[in-house]
Amino acid sequence: MSSGSGSGSDVRVARALSILGHPALLMPGAVVWASIARNAPPSVLFTAASASVFVALCVGVYSAVQVRAGRWAHVDASVPRERGQLNLFLALLLFGTAGALWWSGQPRPVFLGLVLGGGLVVAGHLLRRWLKVSLHAGFAVFAAGLSWPGPVAFGLLALAVGVCWSRLVLRRHTLAEVVVGFVAGGVAGFGFHLCAA
Repeated sequence: MSSGSGSGSDVRVARALSILGHPALLMPGAVVWASIARNAPPSVLFTAASASVFVALCVGVYSAVQVRAGRWAHVDASVPRERGQLNLFLALLLFGTAGALWWSGQPRPVFLGLVLGGGLVVAGHLLRRWLKVSLHAGFAVFAAGLSWPGPVAFGLLALAVGVCWSRLVLRRHTLAEVVVGFVAGGVAGFGFHLCAA
């Protein structure tokens, strides 16, 4: 996939960064921090965190079931057919959860993050014929955008750069796929602040 390669220690560090920066782990934390930074009431903080964890758990269960049933080779869904199925499931889940939160009268930032996350997945899905957009990179940058401004955002941005590096070292993506994911995540983060104000 990628022209990048690394030593054994590079690969170990890259695996650790890739796990730490996995959207299912990173996004719930970023959502909680963003809610705290915006002085969200406890009920809103609980709803935002619960929705984020719910999405992460649903994706984890869906991927595990696909592998256990023999329909997927790995939970990473690296094969194009598998990745397409995951993208569609994830987009519907994000948009559906956002719709439920909107219908229940939650504040705009609570459901807007899910909508933009769904948009990020759809963008990657639409570009799948030409490249496999790195959603690891995209969601890592989006997490930093949710936490912007402040020291946490800079820490998450540094992690995002590490995640991008890890995807190259592990040969999960090409440089172009990582760059497109990084830019798409930045657009989603900018869109969040533009629309949540």
